[in-house]
Amino acid sequence: MTEKPVSLSIKNWSQDDRPREKLRDKGKMVLSDAELLAILLGSGNKFESAVALSQRILASVDNNLNTLGKLSLKQLMTFKGIGEAKAISIAAAMELGRRRRGEGFVEKKKISSSQSVYDIMQPIIGELPHEEFWIIYLNNSNKIIQKNQLSKGGITGTLVDVRLVLKTALEFGALGLILVHNHPSGTLKPSTADKDITQKLKLAAQSLDIKVLDHIIVTEKAYFSFADESIL
Repeated sequence: MTEKPVSLSIKNWSQDDRPREKLRDKGKMVLSDAELLAILLGSGNKFESAVALSQRILASVDNNLNTLGKLSLKQLMTFKGIGEAKAISIAAAMELGRRRRGEGFVEKKKISSSQSVYDIMQPIIGELPHEEFWIIYLNNSNKIIQKNQLSKGGITGTLVDVRLVLKTALEFGALGLILVHNHPSGTLKPSTADKDITQKLKLAAQSLDIKVLDHIIVTEKAYFSFADESIL
């Protein structure tokens, strides 16, 4: 009786061993070079999995990514299971890595005052005909990790999801938050709703040791800072 061949598809692996799921659940740093390459390949051949094929490709260049990046499409296609499309994917990824190394490190902008927040956000939301609510996520040096639009609404206001703000802050490892929204009407006076959402976010963030450092209201030509006015 002939035994059925064992499937080498990644779909049949334990979830902890699947490169895509592993990257999603545990982060890119825990993956080996072979696992990262296997994600690019997507599949191996009928004799070996994508990871096993990747390990064999890497072994052929002494596990040196720089050497791998120098292989031609024709050389990559000598491996069983590597057609033109997969060879091009590998070459493109290697070239992106090479270009990344060649670019200078982008220094994160540091927030030193309410004016610096206004200077960054006014070109983005200062002249809009509708309200937008943004969150600036900061590290422990008050440098910007990320700035995200949280909500967008009509002139009457926006809806702010506190849970989403804190979830994102934890994902970024942010220790400080600055709230920013615009007033298309041009008024700089904070509304009761503005004050309420500030306190709501401040109290919720405190439980996670994250500080709400300011709430800035932006108009076309000026701004209002909760921190400067000591109402935070």
